Amino acid sequence: MSEPNVPEMEENSNKKTASGRRNERPRRKSGKSADSWQPKEFEVPKVEGKLRFHDFNLPDVVMHAIADLGFEYASPIQAETIPAALSGKDIIGKAQTGTGKTAAFLLGIITDLIDYPLDDNKRLGEPRALIVAPTRELALQIAADANDLSKYTDLHVVSLVGGMDYDKQRQQLKKCPVDILVATPGRLIDFINRKDVDLWNVEVLVLDEADRMLSMGFIPDVRTIIRNTPRKGTDRQTLLYSATFTDDILNLAAQWTFDAIKMEIESERKTTDNITQQVYLVSSSEKYRLLRNYMDKDHAEKVIVFCNRRDQTRKLAERLTRDGIKAALMSGEIAQQKRVRTLEDFRSGKIQVLVATDVAGRGIHIDGVTHVINYQLPEDADDYVHRIGRTGRAGATGTSICFACEDDSFLIPEIESETGVKLDCIHPGPELLQAVNKPPQAEQGDQEQNDVEQRPA
Repeated sequence: MSEPNVPEMEENSNKKTASGRRNERPRRKSGKSADSWQPKEFEVPKVEGKLRFHDFNLPDVVMHAIADLGFEYASPIQAETIPAALSGKDIIGKAQTGTGKTAAFLLGIITDLIDYPLDDNKRLGEPRALIVAPTRELALQIAADANDLSKYTDLHVVSLVGGMDYDKQRQQLKKCPVDILVATPGRLIDFINRKDVDLWNVEVLVLDEADRMLSMGFIPDVRTIIRNTPRKGTDRQTLLYSATFTDDILNLAAQWTFDAIKMEIESERKTTDNITQQVYLVSSSEKYRLLRNYMDKDHAEKVIVFCNRRDQTRKLAERLTRDGIKAALMSGEIAQQKRVRTLEDFRSGKIQVLVATDVAGRGIHIDGVTHVINYQLPEDADDYVHRIGRTGRAGATGTSICFACEDDSFLIPEIESETGVKLDCIHPGPELLQAVNKPPQAEQGDQEQNDVEQRPA
């Protein structure tokens, strides 16, 4: 349903200016290593048509973190976002996953907080920057990125997400004043209602994946959050990012931003050229054999397998585990703390295969994923784009494989239309469909799994 285009009721007009004070940017020495490291230690040659991070006049402590991460040249969204954000402009950005937008808005926020420290004592539970994300995994990933980029500063980053212990998160807020708060909408409102968080002094507000928040029904919660922040414009800088620019998103962006710069960073193709994409035409009963044989044949080291339903992911993860594969489940039925541990194990290589649903998988930002396998084709073509965006990140190559059967092959034309890519559809050879050698205990339960796989998605 379309949101009515009603101006936000933002009455905090007597706030200190957050974005209208950046005409001249002082450079403060701040943090843990400002005197011991210099940008000249991180040499990046100039390349025509590319911007280096050196070119943005970022603080030395930020450049030190960038050097540790190996960032050299800005992506298109970073090249456009960072200067605009540093000048205090509101931004409405359209960018697909994997474009580097998280680092883009974080670098602007961290630089501002360093260059303009508060003169008075900061109070507990009053963040200066607020980032709202639709899923727990995405919020935690943003917080991890913020910690990486601010590691040589004295800034304090806190994440508030549902599914985790409220009191433990509350204690994080009470340890010391928070500078950057990353939260999911529902959990943030819980903290606001209990007076544990006060958004009165938020200077920068980031709304990430606004289209996802709209589709998940979070817009009323986001409205409540925004009404607790300072007035847009001179009192609050707002950065809104979305993978799509629908009329609904643009209407909401117009309500929540002031004189915003609109930028669209998107290649003609929504999927990148460094990801090999292929579709295997196979019967539903043959999918598991194809999965196992394909992973062995292609030496798949770090794999995310997507299914459409929770029960499908659970059964598939259990079957892989019975077969001796280091596999784990990532779906909404898993407790948040276990999901965090699972992602860490996947990142470190303790887990080879992550079996995920779209809601759980969309926030997975892990470098080094070699393969994304669509065990079932997604019913929404846009989810295909987000699925395969889990691989081929940070300039690396990746492989996306789809298993299309009698139940879902009709979805292929819609995916091709959405991505602008003609998918290579082939039949697997006999070596990919041969029987899989299994431990004796693996036989039990396989028939039940086959029954699940043959149900329409």
